[in-house]
Amino acid sequence: MSTASRSVFLAGPFKALVDDTGTMRPAEKARFESLIEGLEQAGYLVHNAHRRESWGAKFLTPDECTRLDYDEIASCTVFVAFPGAPASAGTHIEMGWASSMGKPIVLLLEENQEYAFLVRGLHTVADVTYLTYSADEDLAGQVVRKVDELAAGALV
Repeated sequence: MSTASRSVFLAGPFKALVDDTGTMRPAEKARFESLIEGLEQAGYLVHNAHRRESWGAKFLTPDECTRLDYDEIASCTVFVAFPGAPASAGTHIEMGWASSMGKPIVLLLEENQEYAFLVRGLHTVADVTYLTYSADEDLAGQVVRKVDELAAGALV
């Protein structure tokens, strides 16, 4: 299988994570960067709005980001998301698109956080894997292993 055919859309809260400097808070940015780096090292093309929009410094217009996100989700092999606690409305819309498109989905849930019933029950209507993590845990290896497993099944 060509690595060019393997892609991941990595979603998560965005505007709520932008601080007074106009960019994402360092800890959250580092978490996304770690996942992006791990997935790219494993041969995946990673679509991510946070990086595309310079971590908040260069937000796209609503029309631009909506179309780009939708198209990138439509073309991805696996969809991975932090749903947000509290919930991220944009990420929840993207989760709905991914589930309606039949994409394998990996949802990253922080332990001891509450998530909407429709997030916790999404696996009943879509191909969803939940990975629970602690706030200080490095997720990259765990996410790459799960994405590899799902991508192998999706590209058969």
